[in-house]
Amino acid sequence: MQEPLYLQWKQLNCRGDCSYYCMMQREMERATLGLSPVKYHGKWPFKRIYVFQEPVSAALSALNLMMQFVGWLSFSILVNYKLPLRPYSKRTYYEYTGLWHIFGLLSLNAWFWSTMFHTRDFELTEKLDYSSAVALLGYSLILSLLRTLDVKDEATRVMFAAPILAFVTTHILYLNFYALDYGWNMKVCVVMGIIQLLMWAIWAGMKRHPHRSKLWAVVFGGALAMLLEIYDFPPYHRYVDAHALWHATTIPLTYFWWSFIKSDAEHRTSMLVKKAK
Repeated sequence: MQEPLYLQWKQLNCRGDCSYYCMMQREMERATLGLSPVKYHGKWPFKRIYVFQEPVSAALSALNLMMQFVGWLSFSILVNYKLPLRPYSKRTYYEYTGLWHIFGLLSLNAWFWSTMFHTRDFELTEKLDYSSAVALLGYSLILSLLRTLDVKDEATRVMFAAPILAFVTTHILYLNFYALDYGWNMKVCVVMGIIQLLMWAIWAGMKRHPHRSKLWAVVFGGALAMLLEIYDFPPYHRYVDAHALWHATTIPLTYFWWSFIKSDAEHRTSMLVKKAK
């Protein structure tokens, strides 16, 4: 019989506590022998702080969630209240407004479940975290193609998005209902991340965008941050591992990213308003 979610959340069961304390005891024994930490069921051993299973990663995920919300909110205020709207439809001049709103919502969802997963790791939070991250990466890839290739026609946008959406959906279903393969999922995420970083880098190099310096900061910072996901190492003092450091790097990158998005909206709006006059 499966336990209620609130019991899974707090892990108030013999099996969960036994696994944790046995793991900690085992690691103490290994430390006295001068041996390095090992992974248990594919994961590093972390010290709990109250209900927080990975306290540093949970806190940094929450900060990322806050940064994404502030960035998305400031973007919404900018395009809807500060920049001019089209005179008859009262819609924004910026052609990618709706796409960035979807990006903002997917980002909030992904970082929310990242916070939940690092607070308490059980099957539900793990699958929601991995699925949300893949969905965000897949959508970010679509958005990078649409913006860098300057795709404005709705039918063409659907043609670009359809195969990527099909692949991402299939991958999420695979993770949830067939096998939660960490290695395969890492490869998929890294490939999607590299492709979109390359797209933005090529676009920034070819286009004379007035705010491309912000984009370069995100591209280089994102490439360096990706190395932390690839190069794994045991948690320092049982708290900080490579993944936690990756969470730390994405906080300033989020600020630069939304700053670029807002600058792009201002730049495109200014150009379109001038053409309309």
